[in-house]
Amino acid sequence: MRWKREDVIFETIREAEVWADGVANEMYGRVFDGYETPDYKIAYVLSFFLAQNREFNVHTEVEYRIV
Repeated sequence: MRWKREDVIFETIREAEVWADGVANEMYGRVFDGYETPDYKIAYVLSFFLAQNREFNVHTEVEYRIV
C-alpha cells in the first residue's frame, strides 16, 4: 500500500471538506491507497467521501500519543 501523510490542520470543517475532496480525487485516481492525518475534520469528511464509492473499504482509526 502507498500511504500519504500530511500534517495540515484546518480551523473549519468547510476548509477540511475542500481539502478532502482533492485527497479523495487522488485516491480515486489510484495515486495512493491510504491517507494519514492528525486533523479529525479531514478524516471525518474523507471517510464519507470514500464511503460513497463501493470499490473502497474505508477504515478509520484514532491513535492517541501521550507525551
